[in-house]
Amino acid sequence: MRDPIYQQLNERLRAMIRGEEVRPGGKFPTEREVAERFGVSRVTANKALSSLVGEGVLEFRKGVGTFVRDLGMDYNLRALMSFTRKAEMSGKLPETDVRQFAALPAGECDAGVREALGVADKETLYFTERLRLADGVPLILERRFIVGRYCPRLRQTQLAGSLYSLFTEHFGLRLSGAEQTVRALNLSAADARVLRVPTGHASIWVHAIGLCEHGPLWLEDTLYRGDLYAFHNSLGSDKAQRPARTMLAESGPPKIIGLRRSRA
Repeated sequence: MRDPIYQQLNERLRAMIRGEEVRPGGKFPTEREVAERFGVSRVTANKALSSLVGEGVLEFRKGVGTFVRDLGMDYNLRALMSFTRKAEMSGKLPETDVRQFAALPAGECDAGVREALGVADKETLYFTERLRLADGVPLILERRFIVGRYCPRLRQTQLAGSLYSLFTEHFGLRLSGAEQTVRALNLSAADARVLRVPTGHASIWVHAIGLCEHGPLWLEDTLYRGDLYAFHNSLGSDKAQRPARTMLAESGPPKIIGLRRSRA
């Protein structure tokens, strides 16, 4: 069954933006122009445009028109840099919505979490779910377990900014990198609602184990909006470099980490 007409139009308009027919910051075609160009009613054109405004892709300025929002950001696969710093360097206002925070015994977490972090059942793990926004538009949904013994008495109020700065400046840890797996993933209905995009919207999923001088420090599953984020990597011929690895993904969607239902 084909998608409703306005959803098909929505994808055509996205293609215009991806193809840079209208560049970030540029004025987007009006409702009338969209209707005439694609042979649809103005009601359908309005619905598609309103959908993109609601998702934060377009911005309506009263009395002026509709513009493409310049929100694209990149993720450097070869270096750790906080979202807060990247947003500020891009001239955007970073925000963090801490949606969940809990301290719990590692024994209450999945075995895979305990194994990845090398913790005993009675050790404390902190779980946090954070939504990262730039200029009010949600870009990243992040779920993370943190080893408690390296961050004693961690509080929810400390999670509103850069975790990298918190780890290094407050807890005195030296970050040594992360082991990452990157994969394309269509968003579930629940995650899509949080990121304000349609169910099944394309995202970039990063599963990572963060390392400090003591060993594993955190385990994360992070979802990046595929329409507003790009990943960047530099490859060279220097044998001393360690290029990004690729591998066949396991069949089926990955299991996203999180608290068990009884604690959610």
